[in-house]
Formats: sequence, C-alpha cells, structure tokens
Amino acid sequence: MKEFFVLDDFDLKNKRVAIRIDLNSDFENGKLLPNERFEAYSKTVKELIEREAKVIILAHQSRKGEPDFVSLNQHAELFSKYVGYNIEFVNDIIGEKAKKRINELKSGEAIMLDNVRFLDDEDKEKSINEHANSSLVKFLSPLIDFYVLDAFSAAHRSHASIVGFATVKPMIAGRVMEKEIESVKEAIKPLGLNVWIVGGAKIDDCIKVLEKMFERKPESIEKVLTGGLLAALFLLAKGYKIGKTYELLEKKGYLNLLEKAKKLLSLYSKEIELPIDVAIEKNGKRKEVPIEKIPNNALILDIGSKTIEKYKKIISEARSIIVKGPMGKFEQEGFEIGTKEILEEVAKSDAYSLIGGGDTSVAIEKFKIPKNKFNYISVGGGALITYLAEGTLVGIEALKISYSLFRKPK
Repeated sequence: MKEFFVLDDFDLKNKRVAIRIDLNSDFENGKLLPNERFEAYSKTVKELIEREAKVIILAHQSRKGEPDFVSLNQHAELFSKYVGYNIEFVNDIIGEKAKKRINELKSGEAIMLDNVRFLDDEDKEKSINEHANSSLVKFLSPLIDFYVLDAFSAAHRSHASIVGFATVKPMIAGRVMEKEIESVKEAIKPLGLNVWIVGGAKIDDCIKVLEKMFERKPESIEKVLTGGLLAALFLLAKGYKIGKTYELLEKKGYLNLLEKAKKLLSLYSKEIELPIDVAIEKNGKRKEVPIEKIPNNALILDIGSKTIEKYKKIISEARSIIVKGPMGKFEQEGFEIGTKEILEEVAKSDAYSLIGGGDTSVAIEKFKIPKNKFNYISVGGGALITYLAEGTLVGIEALKISYSLFRKPK
C-alpha cells in the first residue's frame, strides 16, 4: 500500500520545488572535503533541474559551537560539479535576498540557501505540528509548490527542515530517501539465512538495534557476526578476560551495557556469533591468540584467522546481509585483515547486501572493493541505525502525514 508521495507522482515543470538534502562533510585546512553524499544527492537535484523545476536547495553543515559550523558557499560550488549544472549560492535563508532570488527563479535553475542550522529554531526538537510554525516553514511555504525530503541521513531528527512542511505543503520523498527505505525493507525480509555483521567502535546504537530487532522481528536475524568493540563486550559478558580492551570499554562508558549484552547472549546464544580468536599487537606486529589466552596488557585490534574462516562460511550461505561497522582497527597496518576479508566475502556473495555508511564505506574505498558488488550502500549512519531499531524515522512519519493530507480522493 502506498504510504508517501514520490517524484513520479507530480509534474514539476515550472513549479517551485524546495529540496532538503544532506551535504554535511569534513574540512581540511579550511577546504571542504567531498563524501559519498555529494554524488548520491546530486542525482535527485539533477533530475529536478532536467524536469524544469525551479529548485531551492536546503542543507546544513555541522552544528552550533563546532569549528566547522560554517556557511555553505563551498558546498554549492563543489555540489555544482557533481550535479553537472550551476548551483548558485544565496547568502541568506529567510530574508529579503532569499525571497527575491526565489521569486526570480526560472525553470531549470537551482539555488542553494545558506546553512539551515543558522536559524535558531531549526534544530529544536519539536513535534511535526509545532515545527509547522518554525521560521523556515513560515517563510518558505508561501513561496513553493512542493517540498522534497531527500535527506535520509538526517531524517531521524525532528528538525524544522525535516518535518515542518508535512502539514502545509505536499511533501515528497526524494530518490535517495525512496531507495534507502526500499533497501532496508529488502534487507530485513526473512529470506533464509539473514546475516548481520556488526562491529565498529560505537556499540550503544548496535546493542539498541539488536534488542529491538530480536524483539520485533526475530526471524530477520538468524546470525549476528560480531567484531570490534561489540565483540569485546560480548566476550566480557561471557566471562572471558579481554585485556586492556576492558579499560577502553570503561573509558567510553560502554561497561554500563554489560548487563544488556549478557541478556542478549542468554536469549540468543545460537544467533550471536563471537570470535574464537583475535589479533593483538606484539612488538609492533600482528599476533593472533585464542580468546581464552588474551594477555592482560593487550588490546584487541582485529578478529583472528579462525574467526574469519568461520564468519566467511556463514556469509557464503546467507540470503541477505547487513553490514554495520568494521571488524577491527582497519586503519592500522596489519589489523585490516578481518574487515577486508569479510567485506570481500560479502562482495562476492549472491546475497542481498546492505552496507551501513560511515567507517564501512571508508573501508570499502580503502580496500578498493567495487561498490557495484553490493546491492546498496547507505548514506545514513545514525539514521540507518535508528530506522533498523525503530522500524521508522520521524522524517518518514512526516512524509506519511503529508500524503494523507494532500492525496486526492479517489
């Protein structure tokens, strides 16, 4: 059943269309660095331009108080190269300069307004109805015909530019949003052996997702292959000594998740797979040890060869795979082996594969694994995790509300 509008539902020619994308990126020596989002979101904007819409682009960079909380002039210049059309930067958001330029827009033209988070009420956590009265929505809604939400990677935040237009204008899912929703639904269908590969250094979100998914749809997780700090926490929960990794978990505040890890293991011991050996550093080199013999002064930096082989066998039998986070400290020479071999195994698998963004995408680039070997690489880190855990996002709920309000009766 249809739940929200998509771009195919409307003739956008000569219409003023505002689109919220996410170009949040890193800076190096004051210069904006591109990331995978520039390419992903450029396709939606290019489509709008070629369909002869009058395009108003909204985006953000960082947040108040951060050193990279800056204007979007570099973003507009760099984004133009990805889109293949000129994106004019307007140094304004809700003032007379922005209003004048929006009113002057010709069909097939695109402008980018400045950082929406410069507005004091943009990132206040309010309800969808409350955000309908935000300054951005009040300013922009009389000037546009449609509002496109494509910023999947920010759609877990109840901000004005994410949810505020739902009740005042037809709100449309952009191509990235549409594809992300389809891909997550495809990945969590019970298709036989469903494998989740979960690692990385941020484990509070991972624990939350596993709890929710096992509780809500247990048939969607038949095997969880653990690596990174998550594996270390589970090993600790099972009674193994994990050396100096204990101190790292303590420093990051993750020991308070120990009881949750114990409960997950007690309920789902058949599903959760733990390493049987790990890699540590000794005299500056990689050394593999069984989990029963991790030295007190050692830090776990990767999964070991026996674990890699065990995990690869499970992957080879999978029908669908979700990857969230690396198996170890892949940036350090000698400890990239687990992450590299597991990702290569996923790449050659016939299973439907969904890759969580962030460090996993960085690893794919580093190891030069062709991106087309995976079914979908998500642009969302926190948003993807929230969607997997909750089954929805506040941005998706806003799209549904707008559809129910603006769809034409049969």
